[in-house]
Amino acid sequence: MSEPMTQSEGAGEPTRRDFLYIATGMAGVVGVGSFAWPFIDQMNPDASTLALASIEVNVEALEPGMSLTVKWRGKPVFIRNRTDEEVAEAQAVALDDLKDPIARNANVADGSAATDIDRSAGEGKENWIVMIGSCTHLGCVPLGQAGDFGGWFCPCHGSHYDTAGRIRKGPAPTNLPVPPFAFVSDSVIKIG
Repeated sequence: MSEPMTQSEGAGEPTRRDFLYIATGMAGVVGVGSFAWPFIDQMNPDASTLALASIEVNVEALEPGMSLTVKWRGKPVFIRNRTDEEVAEAQAVALDDLKDPIARNANVADGSAATDIDRSAGEGKENWIVMIGSCTHLGCVPLGQAGDFGGWFCPCHGSHYDTAGRIRKGPAPTNLPVPPFAFVSDSVIKIG
């Protein structure tokens, strides 16, 4: 025969032993958390990295046909004020003619087409193009206004990009990536 249960065990009320188990468990959680926090916190970027998270570039002096290279997050970024002829030529390219028809643009949805308007600053500012200036083959810095398509040319292995930064010929597998950017005024572009 079994022993009868006491009233506190049968009613489901907490006992002193239950309290000790909960208190010990909570002390353990706090101890592990305080031990692990320095390791978790050291993974956050330092202040110098956060300062480079975004930059503002004044492009007022860039006339059509001129380019500027700035540094953002340790990488070169090409900013170009394209001529009307360059914009028309880039817009006339059929997506079937592109080696990489995917946009690779931080400002549009993933998987969208690499149309000139999606890679440029958008309606009303189609002449402005901003892209990371590292060849997608091996990371070299391409030369501007060069190559078979008048855009960028990587002399290391012969990759040719058009005026919208799309790979057209050579070993590079993808288009030059477009970082997140926006015009904060008529003459200032914020990158990042």
